[in-house]
Amino acid sequence: MCRLFGMSSAPRRVRATFWLLEAPDSLARQSERNPDGTGLGTFTPDGKPLVEKQPLPAFRDSEFATEARHHESTTFVAHVRHASTGGLDVRNTHPFVQQERLFAHNGVVEDLPGLDRELGPYRRLVAGETDSERLFALITKHIDGHNGNVTAGISTAVQWVSERLPLYSVNLVLTTATDLWALRYPDNHDLLVLEREPGAGAGEHLDHTSRATTMRVRSGDLADHPAVVVASERMDDDPGWRPLASGELLHVDGHLRVTRELVVDRPPVHPMSVADLGSAAASQLAR
Repeated sequence: MCRLFGMSSAPRRVRATFWLLEAPDSLARQSERNPDGTGLGTFTPDGKPLVEKQPLPAFRDSEFATEARHHESTTFVAHVRHASTGGLDVRNTHPFVQQERLFAHNGVVEDLPGLDRELGPYRRLVAGETDSERLFALITKHIDGHNGNVTAGISTAVQWVSERLPLYSVNLVLTTATDLWALRYPDNHDLLVLEREPGAGAGEHLDHTSRATTMRVRSGDLADHPAVVVASERMDDDPGWRPLASGELLHVDGHLRVTRELVVDRPPVHPMSVADLGSAAASQLAR
C-alpha cells in the first residue's frame, strides 16, 4: 500500500529530516515493500515548490531512499509508492506539481478515458500515466472553476469522481506554500491527523516512524512549535491521532487553524473491491 505523509507548521518554516524506506535492512529487502517510488515535496522561502523523487527500484538510488534529507518548509508532503497504474518512471512518481501546488494520492480510480474526456484541455497538465496525476488535474480544473478556492475544487472534483467513475480510494494530500488539505474517501484506507502541540509525544521534538518502517520524519524545531501531521498510518503512540471520516476534507490554513468538513456524504456509485482491482490489488493491501 502507498504511504502518505503531510505536515504543516505554518506560518513558521521548520527544518525536518526525512528517511524514505528507512528500515535497517538491505535495499533488496526494502524493495519488497512499496518499491515503486519515493518522493518528497517542500517549498522554498519564496513559495516555489521543490520536489525530489525517484522511481525505486528502477534506479536503486540507495542514498535517496535510505539516508537523511534535510529540508526547511512551512508544508511538507511525502509519498512511498506501490504502483497501481503507470510504470516505474519519475513521471509517475508522487508528489506531482501543478500551478505551484503539490499532490500525492493513495488509491485507485478507473475509466481513465472517461476521466481524460472530463479533463478536456486540462489533460495537458498530465505528464505521466497515472490515475493520481489525472485526479490532480481534475482538482486543478475545479479549483480554477471556483476562482482559486482549493476547498471547493477538491470537493467538487471528488464528488464528480464518486458519481461517475469506478473507484477504490481517493485518499489524498495537497499542499501549497502556506496551506495543507487532506481527504479520505471512502473508508478502504486509513488517513489520520495529529494536531501536535510543541514538544508533544514521546520526546521533546517530533520523531515519527511509520509502522511499516517505510518512512521516518524528525524535526528538532518542533520541540518549540506546534504542527499538524497527516499520515496513512499511526506513526507513534501519541493518543491524539484521529482518523478522518469517509468523505471528510481537512484544511490547515496558513496560521495552523484546522477545519474539517464532510464534502462527500454518500458511498461511491461505482465502488470497487480488492477483487475488482486485478493486477492493481497488491498496491492496495497493507504491507
